[in-house]
Amino acid sequence: MKKIYITISLLLLISIGYGQNSATSKADKLFESYQYVAAIEEYLKLAESKNANEYIYTQLAESYYNVFDTENASKWYAKAVKGKANAETYYRYAQILKILGNYQEANRQMDMFAKMIPKDERALAHLANPNYIPSLTNNAKLFDVAETNINSKDQSDFGPLLTNDNTLYFVSTRNNSNKTDKWNDQPYLDIYQSARDANGVLSEPSPVRELNTPFHDGPLTLSSDGNTMFFARDGHSEGQYVKNKKSNTKIGQQGLYKATKVDGKWAQVEALPFNSTSYSVTNPSLSKDGKTLYFASNMPGGFGESDIWKVTVDDTGYGKPQNLGSIINTVDRENFPFITDENVLYFASVGHQGLGGFDVYKINLNNAEQPQNIGKPVNTEKDDFSFSFNKKANIGYFSSNRNGSDDIYLATPVCKAKAVIVVTNSKTSTVLSNVSVAISDEKGNIIETKQTNAEGKVSYDVECNVGYGLKVSAQNFENATAAVKPSKAGETKVEVALIPTEVIITDSEVILNSIYFEYDKSNITAQGSVELDKLVKVMNDNPLMIIFVKSHTDSKGGAVYNLNLSEKRAQSTVQYLISKGISKARISGKGFGSTEQKIKCGTNCTQEQDAQNRRSEFLIVK
Repeated sequence: MKKIYITISLLLLISIGYGQNSATSKADKLFESYQYVAAIEEYLKLAESKNANEYIYTQLAESYYNVFDTENASKWYAKAVKGKANAETYYRYAQILKILGNYQEANRQMDMFAKMIPKDERALAHLANPNYIPSLTNNAKLFDVAETNINSKDQSDFGPLLTNDNTLYFVSTRNNSNKTDKWNDQPYLDIYQSARDANGVLSEPSPVRELNTPFHDGPLTLSSDGNTMFFARDGHSEGQYVKNKKSNTKIGQQGLYKATKVDGKWAQVEALPFNSTSYSVTNPSLSKDGKTLYFASNMPGGFGESDIWKVTVDDTGYGKPQNLGSIINTVDRENFPFITDENVLYFASVGHQGLGGFDVYKINLNNAEQPQNIGKPVNTEKDDFSFSFNKKANIGYFSSNRNGSDDIYLATPVCKAKAVIVVTNSKTSTVLSNVSVAISDEKGNIIETKQTNAEGKVSYDVECNVGYGLKVSAQNFENATAAVKPSKAGETKVEVALIPTEVIITDSEVILNSIYFEYDKSNITAQGSVELDKLVKVMNDNPLMIIFVKSHTDSKGGAVYNLNLSEKRAQSTVQYLISKGISKARISGKGFGSTEQKIKCGTNCTQEQDAQNRRSEFLIVK
């Protein structure tokens, strides 16, 4: 339903010129007068005849596209591109494939499009960044999304706007009129309103009867005081249309109208002076000061099928409409502008790189920047559009057909906080730079890893009221974990003190504290594991290092006994290191009993000498 407001002039140019003939004239007349449901019936007959060709397949695909039957549109686009299709057909096919989530095949069709017209800005954008989807899906979430309780079954509901008095206006085809739009065989749009209570629950919607006509009415925008409305209306309602002699139909365009609230009712409806029977002007949004009106139009002077425009509003009337330029507008479709109190423009586009169909973008008009795709979960591979935001309530509403028909959804800003982590040496209290700090979600999944700066700091943007984990590691220090506790908006500081590992690394050896074993046993003790974990860290920090473990006993006991015991202890040490992830190829060991005394005292060693001889050595082989 969202496509009805802009004449698809480019689609007509795509269609006319490579296959139109007398056999297709009936179907073409229906297509050109936007009677797509009837056009589909006629093109299907032709597609099954001997006259079937790429033109008919393309027209069928375009017709299905315009009633948002993406499965059938994809089917007929696929047939069209097997023949002599033009560049725009490949482009449209790629867009449909994105809507269906088939990004790989969409890229192949865009490759074909780019070969045919390599200087087109859409081709240039594709060639510059063909695999942009992962970056969009990995962007930080800006909003939480929830369904609302006002959507109608199988009808279109969109254009939501929440006023400061908690009235939600929107448009819908839920009316009981017998009159339908031949575009898609759905009823015409009416304007509705619903009251939002303190808990965010919306009341049963009621039509705004003084504004609704037998044809399309809405969407709308309101002044800050709620007393002035600008809204879209079908030209048929005002007798503004052009007769198509071929199809014997009256083709109207959308125009903008102003209404004023009088005694609680909307009255004094007047047309804006730049309405036309040649192009559409629709989807208005008024700035906070009421001096600038933004809207979508396919009027002459634009960049694509539909663009975002603005016009000044004052006591004397209206200025000349101005196009917002090529930063915002593309050769494809931009629509549904909404301007916030802070002069941030939200709009929907299929021309910028997105997830598929219409995506919602935002741009701060106070500075020169590029539009930002606001990402998931607002945007999906389907059509997501008509985003509005109420600063007072701190919530937004938007529309999407992600579940099959246009529905209204609630968008709640994700509360942002900043976690600042400061890492120090536990013994000296000095800050540590180049320390690896990994932040993870509540399930332990690592979100991002950064290195501390010269001040020992690293910061992460986090969600309010959500806890996070930290894993901190640095060479020659023991690994540490910490937590970022749930917090409110603002900055929260976390201090992590790393304990230096008491490890000496020479050219030939890694020297640890003594590895103690229980009497007559070879299993690793708790104290031994602490020391061996230090070796694990050294080897992880030096992934090419190869270690040979030499295990020695004191002189007590027989030579054979000591040799066997030291061998068991050496192998136990090797197995412990392997269990910690060290490759078998990087660690080996052997027991030497008492054959290689550090203090050569034979069998007459003192207790102190025996203690020094009872040792493990970790030689660096490589």
